[in-house]
Amino acid sequence: MRLRARTDVGQKEIVKALRQLGCSVRVISSVGKGVPDLLCGRQRRNFLLEVKDGRKPLSARQLTPDEQRFKDEWAGQYAIVESVEDAVDYILAECGE
Repeated sequence: MRLRARTDVGQKEIVKALRQLGCSVRVISSVGKGVPDLLCGRQRRNFLLEVKDGRKPLSARQLTPDEQRFKDEWAGQYAIVESVEDAVDYILAECGE
């Protein structure tokens, strides 16, 4: 059983910004097995967000094998975000704003 998942720097700020935007947000990183970090809802739509620290070198922002497998197999809304701006821009674009 996985006790604690690593969280990327910036995740708290992303969660705060998305909530201020009117999103419901649940941190689901503890599920493990490649499941993305955040489940977001806005305008009756759901989004899965994998948070990577955009300040790290590109090599340190790569998806793990489990994350890559999840991304490849997932048929719904999914995005990799590296900053508050990435997350907000993605949600707004997907909601047509």
